[in-house]
Amino acid sequence: MLNSILIDAGPLIALFDSGDKFHRKVRGFLKEHKYRFVSTLAVFTEASHMLDFNINAQRDFYEWVMYKGVIISDINQNDMPRLLKLTDKYRDIPMDFADATLVITAEKTGIREIISLDKDFNIYRLPGKERIHNVFFD
Repeated sequence: MLNSILIDAGPLIALFDSGDKFHRKVRGFLKEHKYRFVSTLAVFTEASHMLDFNINAQRDFYEWVMYKGVIISDINQNDMPRLLKLTDKYRDIPMDFADATLVITAEKTGIREIISLDKDFNIYRLPGKERIHNVFFD
């Protein structure tokens, strides 16, 4: 069984944009490590928007998600109080909506690892000051 891991928009964009400076590194990393990817619709939207320069890249991304390349975790209205607390807590960074949904997903699922190109996940903390370990920078 594959280990579940959160995935942020950056690696998704790099995976489907051959011109991205992280493209080769992300592809190599994902070939070397086998995971069950979990993300959110906010991350999906961010990646889709950044891939809008190329319809083929967007379609490849959508198809990959369609075949469960990424499991989309639900964020709903009940999560808004937590989203507000995270937004207030990290106002100095600031924490964007997609990152907040990933932190909430970590809290809801128990997943404690992420693949992200952002260093922000070194700062974010879960309850009990537990961090989400970014395996991409190991």
